[in-house]
Amino acid sequence: MSYPYENIKDYTLGSLIDRSASMYAQRPLVSYVGKEVITYEKFHKKMLEITALLKELGIKKGDKVVILSENMPHWSIAYFSIVRFGAVVVPVLPDFHPSDVHHIIKHSEAKAVFVSSKHQETIEEFEDKGIEFVINLESFEIMSDLSDESYISKFKKKMQKVSKEEDVVKDNDLACIIYTSGTTGHSKGVMLTHKNLVTNAMSSFCILEIKPEDVCLSILPLPHVFEGTVGMIVPILHGSSIEYIEKTPTPSVLLKAFEITKPTYMLSVPLIIEKIYKNKVLSKFNSSIVTKYLYKLPFFRKILNKIAAKKLHKTFGGRLRFFGIGGAALPRYVEQFLHEGGFPYTVGYGLTETSPLLCGTPLNMQTKIKSTGPAMHGVEIEIRDKHEITGEGEIFAKGPNVMLGYYKDKEKTKEVLDDDGWFHTGDLGYLDDDEYLYISGRSKNMILGPSGENIYPEQIESIINEHELVLDSLMLQQ
Repeated sequence: MSYPYENIKDYTLGSLIDRSASMYAQRPLVSYVGKEVITYEKFHKKMLEITALLKELGIKKGDKVVILSENMPHWSIAYFSIVRFGAVVVPVLPDFHPSDVHHIIKHSEAKAVFVSSKHQETIEEFEDKGIEFVINLESFEIMSDLSDESYISKFKKKMQKVSKEEDVVKDNDLACIIYTSGTTGHSKGVMLTHKNLVTNAMSSFCILEIKPEDVCLSILPLPHVFEGTVGMIVPILHGSSIEYIEKTPTPSVLLKAFEITKPTYMLSVPLIIEKIYKNKVLSKFNSSIVTKYLYKLPFFRKILNKIAAKKLHKTFGGRLRFFGIGGAALPRYVEQFLHEGGFPYTVGYGLTETSPLLCGTPLNMQTKIKSTGPAMHGVEIEIRDKHEITGEGEIFAKGPNVMLGYYKDKEKTKEVLDDDGWFHTGDLGYLDDDEYLYISGRSKNMILGPSGENIYPEQIESIINEHELVLDSLMLQQ
């Protein structure tokens, strides 16, 4: 398949949103489910207004700006407003403990914060004086009680002049710092450039063809790079629309959203589809002695899986043609159901440090159970220090999507990035004859057996979790 972005030379997020706004001006871009939509033209206009406001308030290229909020249409407007003129966005997971949020704000040296009303209290509790101003994400109004009024008046009276040279944003400029989950003071700030994010979004062409008519229902947190890149940047690149759920995504709320939105494009973590399978599919098969027995026989299991998958597809609105799964290992028994049922799923593999996608199976190719598929366009995968018998070893990756490093942590950066640009993933796996990647587990978790065999706790936990009475399991070495 030829690369469709050969003529695009400017891999910046500002260039991407400008291009899409020009090509898809009147098409819908973002909205809440069933609510008024914001078109590409209106989105772009509002983004330019917020960019001008940030400049007027003294934010310069390279300055850090935090976004702390649940998913909403204005989240992406704030995101692109920040990065468009070279400032750096720091998206924070809304379920982080307030102390973790405070650490991130302080460690990143953020000068400003976009916050939703729901998380305003976390900012109110922040006692450090580094933040110059706070903007409410719902209204885009400055929150005077949380802002430094003397600072604001200083720049409001005389707009700071930013030279043309400072305004120029380059591909390899820092665009985003994403803090991985961890205890206060130990989370790592992953530095991603414009080129990291844009080229990774562009590589999605090798998985599926995305059209302006596609509708993405966003249910994962946008600060996760998986949702941020594949669930936000990718749809915007192709002129698609994105809808957000206004309430907590409980099963009943999700079902209503599926009915209204009828999404064609969705992302999920394994836990969500695993719960759906256990509660909606497996429970029904086990409710009858006959179907419970038949489900254990491969021939009848495949027939039952096809029937169940067809019903599940209707539950999702009947139009779903891409269901991307990532973030953790998908249990074999769940994937077996999706695979045999013909559900339009794809399992991807990546890390925050790789923007995130490294591998994924194209929808027009045969999926292989337990494989994350071949490498994405422009990505190289190597297996090093291979086991003589199994061929398993540590997975190394290289490509335009690999991070700059960890913010303010050269030592940890050197541990995972070598001089040739290869990233040490810390994951173990192997490649088959078709260059499909299989993940065995984390190198730090591997247990060496008495006969020299490699034992992976994740694989044992996956088998235990297949039992209908087991919600989750954890294997520990004594």
